[in-house]
Amino acid sequence: MTSKNKSLAKSVRWYRKWHRYIAISLLFFIAIISISGILLAWKDELQLKPPSQKSVTINQDLLPLSKIENIAITHIKDLNLSSTINRIDFRPKKGIAKVRFEDHFTELQIDCYTGEILSQKIRTADIIEMIHDGSIVDFMFNSKSKSVKLIYSSLLGLGLLFLSFSGFWLWKKPKQIKKNKS
Repeated sequence: MTSKNKSLAKSVRWYRKWHRYIAISLLFFIAIISISGILLAWKDELQLKPPSQKSVTINQDLLPLSKIENIAITHIKDLNLSSTINRIDFRPKKGIAKVRFEDHFTELQIDCYTGEILSQKIRTADIIEMIHDGSIVDFMFNSKSKSVKLIYSSLLGLGLLFLSFSGFWLWKKPKQIKKNKS
């Protein structure tokens, strides 16, 4: 075997070894990202988020946002859940406001004309999204720094880049060795 082929073969063995170690180390997390990514892509078809309601009342004045906020807080406190609001998604054409909370995955849909609660559902898609990006761990430990999400995403991203590069290398280099032999 020529020294060029020996060098290529040594490089291939090194990449094969590290490709295997990293792939085995990341296998569980790659599976989680893959499955949650598929679920997120199909979230509408699988009904993983509450369907938008529509107000039946029209041609009235819309309730002020502060009133909608108070209705949501009162309702959620009656359920003994945290009332810290994450966001209010105001949809005037549909006549509704979607209220999402900071410390749980409940979504309220409130009629912007009457103040009636039209829907109360769990946003399963949000849970899957947090599992997908690793922020579920930060959420469970009430961490505001998002450090687990950053470390998780960075390590998996770098690992997948390495696996892509080394996988290509493991495909290409044996072909070069074979070509050099002939």
